[in-house]
Amino acid sequence: MASTIFLALFSQSIYAADTPAEADTATAQPGQTAQKSQEMETIEVVGIRSSLNKAVNIKRQSVQVVDAIVAEDIGKFPDNNLVEALQRVTGVQVTDRASGEVSGVSIRGLTDVTTTVNGREMFTAAGRSLAVQDIPAALLEGVDVYKTRDASQIASGIAGQLNVRTQRPFNFEGSKFMINARGVYQDLADKTDPIVSALASNRWNTSIGEVGALLNLSYARTQFRNQNASAGAVIPFRADNLARIYDYPMGLEHGMDRNPGATLNGVEYYLGRDALNQSDSTGKRERPAVNLSLQWAPNDTSEYLFETFYNGYRNESHNHMILTYADSNRVATEVQPTFFDGTNVIKTRAWGDSGTFTSGDYGEQQTDSYMFALGGKWELSADATLKSEIVYQTSEYKTDGVAMQAKRRMPYVYADFNHDDGVMAWTPYLSENGPEMDLTDPTGWNTSTFFDNGGKDKGDAITFTTDLDFYLDWGILTKAKVGIRYDKRTAESSSRDISRDPGTPTPLLDLDPSMLELNSDFFDGRSDLPRSWVTINGESLWNNRATYRDLYGFTADADGLRRLSLQKNFEIDQTSWAAYIQSEFDTELFGKRLDGSLGVRYSYASADMDFWHWDNGLQHSDGTNTSAKFLPNLTLRYHLTEDLVTRLAYTETLRRPAFGDLNSFISLHPDTTNVGYGNANGGNSSLRPVESKNYDFSLEYYFGSGSSVYGTYFYRDIQGFVFSSLRRTQFPNPNTGEIEDYILSQPGNTSNGVLKGVELGAVYFLENVPQWLDGFGIQASATFLDSEQDIPVFSDTGELERYDHRGVFGVSDTSYSGVLIYEKEDFSARLSYVWRDNFLLRYGSGRFSHPRGVYRQPEESLDFQLNYNITDNLSVSFDATNLTNQVFNQYYEEEYLNDTASIYSRTFGLGIRYSM
Repeated sequence: MASTIFLALFSQSIYAADTPAEADTATAQPGQTAQKSQEMETIEVVGIRSSLNKAVNIKRQSVQVVDAIVAEDIGKFPDNNLVEALQRVTGVQVTDRASGEVSGVSIRGLTDVTTTVNGREMFTAAGRSLAVQDIPAALLEGVDVYKTRDASQIASGIAGQLNVRTQRPFNFEGSKFMINARGVYQDLADKTDPIVSALASNRWNTSIGEVGALLNLSYARTQFRNQNASAGAVIPFRADNLARIYDYPMGLEHGMDRNPGATLNGVEYYLGRDALNQSDSTGKRERPAVNLSLQWAPNDTSEYLFETFYNGYRNESHNHMILTYADSNRVATEVQPTFFDGTNVIKTRAWGDSGTFTSGDYGEQQTDSYMFALGGKWELSADATLKSEIVYQTSEYKTDGVAMQAKRRMPYVYADFNHDDGVMAWTPYLSENGPEMDLTDPTGWNTSTFFDNGGKDKGDAITFTTDLDFYLDWGILTKAKVGIRYDKRTAESSSRDISRDPGTPTPLLDLDPSMLELNSDFFDGRSDLPRSWVTINGESLWNNRATYRDLYGFTADADGLRRLSLQKNFEIDQTSWAAYIQSEFDTELFGKRLDGSLGVRYSYASADMDFWHWDNGLQHSDGTNTSAKFLPNLTLRYHLTEDLVTRLAYTETLRRPAFGDLNSFISLHPDTTNVGYGNANGGNSSLRPVESKNYDFSLEYYFGSGSSVYGTYFYRDIQGFVFSSLRRTQFPNPNTGEIEDYILSQPGNTSNGVLKGVELGAVYFLENVPQWLDGFGIQASATFLDSEQDIPVFSDTGELERYDHRGVFGVSDTSYSGVLIYEKEDFSARLSYVWRDNFLLRYGSGRFSHPRGVYRQPEESLDFQLNYNITDNLSVSFDATNLTNQVFNQYYEEEYLNDTASIYSRTFGLGIRYSM
């Protein structure tokens, strides 16, 4: 009973609903301020155990299948961003540690996650989803991870919904002030950066009622370094002279025959790599964020809320790349190739007269997203409450970048394409028997292609919601809610893309020295790869881009000037409506309490679309994309005992197609390398939503103080996955008009899938133990998944030939996390380990002879956090991430067919926090 009262008070004061409806404006009840102030003081206990207790109670009291994370105290999430904070939640998997942070999040293996902030759907620029990593952890009060949905919630997101909760002034007894400052060191970049946040809040009794105001600020800067090494695509070579074979079958699910002695058109062949590529990327990222919340309760029966939220993103990236082609047979060598055991796949090889280029790239990206919400809540009677809200948001993303290549030929190269657990190795020489070549010497290098690209995406939305909650006394029905949602959304995208070769290449030695740059210590000395090479200085190129635009002739003709200007790609206006009705019920079955909810949501959307494309003049097309769907849901919660609960849920969710995928124009890239075909890509204006029918069954046991164990079985039947299929077709060459072959990539609702699995989890703190063990606790979870997806394969004539059966993209069969916790008096510490099995990352292009499936090797991370309270108001913290410091590897179906190896920074943070 005590935990039930605790959660009821907590949920009323924070988000005032047992599920986050789309207009989440309710807060503490007016007229109960004094009573609630005293009770709020009882839940202002801080610490890891307190936060886990709150999360367990949210899970226990919710009718739906939900997990949660809650801040240990105001502004005190011990993570660099929201995604890192989520990695300890059961069923949540994270990946992509590039740029000094974790950025990719999936729920039960699926990446289509809808993110709401205080119940409001938010997005970034012209996309349908929010860049979750842009939300600073310092602004969070908590996050609810909904794995099932009821009718009152937004239907999108077949993986689930993240509802981010920020602070509001009525959450606190009176005034509240907090300031938090951390310094975070990135070891690969060898830089230390600040993360600072501040919160000020107060509430007053005035002549017009109770008034509250809260301002929360955050700023984070990260200077990062990413390093990648890739062995390139797999292609066939003649076994007799190692000459590259250009005419070979493409699009094979498992690639070409890799057995010794395999032949193609009667000729024996080997399989080898076409290139060696290294990328050394550095950058600086900044994220400012502001949250302002104003609340007014003029009387006991009404309350109003104004809220605004801003999050920004600034990024300067600088890439330092080198690529050498591995398909030359122009110089014979006495060094014979070696092979992976039992295959015709080349492991080591030497060749001469190798084409090589380096590239210096520089780019700037910027995002600004604003949200403004005005809402109210009115108690119409003792049994009915009306909530309504209007929300406006706008988000814009801009990018600009330049790059220049430098070329030369290398006399002699020796390479091991998989030298050390997925990491290649290679060395350039001045001759077959000569000394090693100095890649830092600019002698012999000449300027080559200059690239100048940019883009701007923008999205706006105005949303109106109304929700009516009322109590019932109608048989087993106890409470009902109805609501409507209107949303007007616009999205537009523009881009520019121009590149040219110099009329006469310039030796690098003739350039100003400021235009040249050397990197150092590539791959942190953990490989037998070149550790330094000369490139164009991308930042200097950026600062002098006007000069190089003139030098390369971009400003000398109409076509160049046109391509330097942004060209609109699409403009989409989408109007959507939703209405729902839902009822809660409570009864007994076999002498035990059975409660739950039953509802249905109707979702409708119609998009008016305009597309533009330059093809011997500006071409325009338009169209309409409309969809509608009834989405029923039923959730049952059966109380087997006071502490043992089981849930059964049936829900339906959907995902509407990305705006960019609807573009019907086909972009053509003619064959320029004599491979026999060009490349083409386009969208599909007839795409329909992906639909998922979801079944969940859970069993949960709650014991002790905030301790629990639980398990969930789930099944997802997903229809109409959007997959970009490849097929050979013909188009006229845009330059000559001649009919030529192209490999066309075009999305369609051509794939179906099934995802099923089991989640297990536990939270436990030792009780009634010797003093030296008092304070220890564990948080553990494991997820076991089984997935299958149908992937269409087309014949050369464009006919559907067959379906390949693969696991669903991004799904690891097994993942788990374990957290060891110690908390006593003023000291707390947490050591967390997360691991996920290998998974299918993507389907490759099919234009090469390697298998199409690209997999990611198992990933792990070990993180540590420590906190010490110097006084009741002052604390210090230390944290470290990615302590395992592993090499992240991708490969083509078989691990010896390595694709890309990457290393990312470890981070170490030291912070101080003051709160009063």
